[in-house]
Amino acid sequence: MTQSNLRISKAVIPAAGLGTRFLPATKATPKEMLPVVDKPAIQYVVEEAVAAGLSDVLMITGRNKRPLEDHFDRNYELEEALSRKGDEPRLKKVQESSDLATMHYVRQGDPRGLGHAVLCAAPHVGSQPFAVLLGDDLIDPRDPLLSRMVEIQEREGGSVVALMEVEPAQIHQYGCAAVVPTGEGDVVRVTELVEKPEPAEAPSNLAVIGRYVLDPAVFAILRETAPGRGGEIQLTDAIAKLAADESIGGPVHGVVFQGRRYDTGDRGDYLRAIVRLACEREDLGPEFRDWLRHYVTEEMQQ
Repeated sequence: MTQSNLRISKAVIPAAGLGTRFLPATKATPKEMLPVVDKPAIQYVVEEAVAAGLSDVLMITGRNKRPLEDHFDRNYELEEALSRKGDEPRLKKVQESSDLATMHYVRQGDPRGLGHAVLCAAPHVGSQPFAVLLGDDLIDPRDPLLSRMVEIQEREGGSVVALMEVEPAQIHQYGCAAVVPTGEGDVVRVTELVEKPEPAEAPSNLAVIGRYVLDPAVFAILRETAPGRGGEIQLTDAIAKLAADESIGGPVHGVVFQGRRYDTGDRGDYLRAIVRLACEREDLGPEFRDWLRHYVTEEMQQ
């Protein structure tokens, strides 16, 4: 069994996808850079990692993803222009992204699935447990899921996946977990994982969402994992092997999340995420809610 009692400090964010569901907007702009109100989606994810104490962030990128690196780098010309204007609020916002974390980047030259993207992180991660955050899932900072997962991993060892109850008819869109309860209401022991099962074959209605805290033993399994569903190397398949044999890398637990999650990987959910977050903003919410109320009750009735 690999050592699992090390303090987690590294986060891996796979960001090499093509974003085909958002074409033509993503033809020249990475989908992770699409704005959610006034910040790109990827910044919310990095902020979540940092809030959980993970200040070392590795981003797995691909072709045409240079804007991701530019966003988290300094822009001296812009900062100087804002400074000359005395625009301190905007200057602070610009500097926030470059001061968030220690950022690293590696390219996934051949897009062969999420499991392959995570495997690209092996040289950087080494022999310590690490977190994986998928950019399509935004977790509301008022519901600190990742911090809870880190807590469970550091106490129990092994790996931890984030789970969320979904309607049975939707389970075929997710990885699905078979579980047994523990002594804690929001924590379960994962015994099996199935990638995108048909509803009749699903072991539960607990879907795996885009947060993982993984034992480094997963790398050895990924190296031996054959392409699965969709011809890609599935991370779910590797974690399923960890769950089936605790001697490899410790147990696999799940944290059942009941908080606020915003799915930006789907066009409709992306729009709903923007509306919800804008409504809750102190600087935008009051005026925007008034307009939205007027639009729904009056203009849409015409």
